[in-house]
Amino acid sequence: MYDLIIIGSGPAGLSAAIYGKRAGLNLLVVEKAPMSGGQVLNTYEVDNYPGMPGINGFDLGMQFRAHADKLAVEFREGCVTSIENQGDKKLVTVEGELLESKTVILASGAEHAHLNVPGEEKLSGRGVSYCATCDGAFFRGRTVAVAGGGDVALEDAIYLAGICEKVYLIHRRDELRGAQVLQQELKALPNVEFLYSHIVTEIQGENEVENLRIKNLKTEEEFDLVVEGIFVAVGIRPDSTLIKDMVDCDEGGYVLAGEDCSTNVPGLYVAGDIRKKPIRQIVTAAADGANAAVSAGNYVNKK
Repeated sequence: MYDLIIIGSGPAGLSAAIYGKRAGLNLLVVEKAPMSGGQVLNTYEVDNYPGMPGINGFDLGMQFRAHADKLAVEFREGCVTSIENQGDKKLVTVEGELLESKTVILASGAEHAHLNVPGEEKLSGRGVSYCATCDGAFFRGRTVAVAGGGDVALEDAIYLAGICEKVYLIHRRDELRGAQVLQQELKALPNVEFLYSHIVTEIQGENEVENLRIKNLKTEEEFDLVVEGIFVAVGIRPDSTLIKDMVDCDEGGYVLAGEDCSTNVPGLYVAGDIRKKPIRQIVTAAADGANAAVSAGNYVNKK
């Protein structure tokens, strides 16, 4: 039996592994991808992780993994299909094999909804971003677009309007869905232009975003919009399926857990983007991993 099984090997999972191993826990990290790092691997440049300004996401992910390897953390590649709570032990099924552990940390993250248009995947991290507060500084003084009409899209547009020359807000409906206070604040900004009843049909550029192909849903007309970046804010989905029927979640599926990352199920913890919190960035994911591992260690040592 393991002391701890960590599911996910992004910054939260790797941080949990490092702290857990240093605490002397017998632990295993299960990762579904062939490479550790999570979403950070797809980030072209990271400029807000302390001490490593300008590092690219792939290198940062590899450094996280190298730190875990130095501590001889055990990794296993595979898909977790179920987690079962049996009081003092948890049963984790990986590729049909049943593993036992005293504690589990779920660090499976969350996925940003995509536009699913040509050019989006190719230019991800090269002008296509899903986090304005993470990447907005790279576009200071430039022209960008935000796709979406909810609270996150409006907040992103407000933030970007403060540092960019011009911001286009592209929304498929003829009215915004976000809070009225955000709408009023955004509409008062002189460098924001609204494209209602429009969608992005293609993101164009050779090595970075150069322009967007836009379609007017009412007239069916298409045109090119010259921008240097697009921030996609059309929703996010936490990967909480494995435990959503066991733990307390909000209406969006985010797991309710405090700063110690404890869920309402003893011995079960969450870390990173899956946890309900105001800011989801690499630094907060790493902090969650540390907190979750310490909580798991305290739980194991009390048994």
